[in-house]
Amino acid sequence: MALTVSLVALFGLVLFFLLRSRTLGWGAAFIAVMFGFYLATTGAAEPVNQLTRAVLDAIPAL
Repeated sequence: MALTVSLVALFGLVLFFLLRSRTLGWGAAFIAVMFGFYLATTGAAEPVNQLTRAVLDAIPAL
């Protein structure tokens, strides 16, 4: 659970800086956030979580 919160915070921070630097517009940011919410409610959520877990497990711990 803590890892999920950390990834959400990381993605939120990246989105914030993209908005602040005007690399990403508000409309595109809204679409990105809504896509994340809708993706989480579909059957694709579990494979995405498994893929994320596999990638993070492949990175050696410091």
